[in-house]
Amino acid sequence: MRYVLMIEAQQGLTYDDQLAIAQRAEAAGFEALFRSDHYESFPGPAGRPTSDAWTVLAGLARETTRLRLGVLVSPVTFRLPGTIAKIAATVDQMSGGRVELGLGAGWNEDEHRRHGVVFPPISERADMLEEQLAIVHGLWEEPNGWSFEGAHYRVEDSIFQPKPVQRPHPPIIVGGEGSPRSLRIAAKFADEFNVTSSDPERVADRYARLDDACRAIGRDPATMRRSAMVGTLIGGDETELATRKRALLGEVTTDEQGEEWFATRERRWILGTPDQARAKVAEFAAAGVERLMLQDFLPRDLDMIDQLGAELVRA
Repeated sequence: MRYVLMIEAQQGLTYDDQLAIAQRAEAAGFEALFRSDHYESFPGPAGRPTSDAWTVLAGLARETTRLRLGVLVSPVTFRLPGTIAKIAATVDQMSGGRVELGLGAGWNEDEHRRHGVVFPPISERADMLEEQLAIVHGLWEEPNGWSFEGAHYRVEDSIFQPKPVQRPHPPIIVGGEGSPRSLRIAAKFADEFNVTSSDPERVADRYARLDDACRAIGRDPATMRRSAMVGTLIGGDETELATRKRALLGEVTTDEQGEEWFATRERRWILGTPDQARAKVAEFAAAGVERLMLQDFLPRDLDMIDQLGAELVRA
């Protein structure tokens, strides 16, 4: 199993917070650090400071040496396709070829409204996602002069220099809960499909459907990498686990609904002592997961990052 540390940076994390987390994750042996791309804080108290995902990754690219860096996922509504292609290619250069690009349709209507970003219906956003992925591929892989005509975007006589360091392109990830359209989009454009908010049984089902989507367009399913983003909370023993659970509920909830929030996620998380966590990882591996994005809602607890490294990543 390969491991990524996934943080929800909209939980009020400053750049210095994220740098400390990235450097700790690199030292702990994680393959990569991914972060969310949101402009408003949640879960938990609203109004906490947020940062731009790609600006932060550019900084981390210069202050890490081995750790791969990515965003899971950037909404198509936030940036034009040529812009996200240029940004990701630039950070790929700054990192020496360590960037991965996750693109998605976006979902948080409130943050769009409050930042003046247009939020079309999901069917239109999915159309935009397909066109953005086609354009990113074209700008990164096709020779100068390439053009594209879509319903939402148009590229004429492209000149895109320099190309990304990674060839033919940085890995492209499409993720979600596995709707039929997301699977079709992934089969056509993605190097990796990431399943979210799912237990091992549901992950296995979505991978089977992904295989069907690949075969339907003549793609070998074996060419698609498979990952899952899974909430993670561990403790060296039951006492430490209980302490971290209390800290987690204080971080992500604002009222007595905390236990309910946790209960809806408990069954699908990597949760417990190291032995229990490894048993859950084995279930995800049996479901076909090749890379686990360990979603950490207590990112300032650097000791837990060390523990994840010792008990899972390097175990």
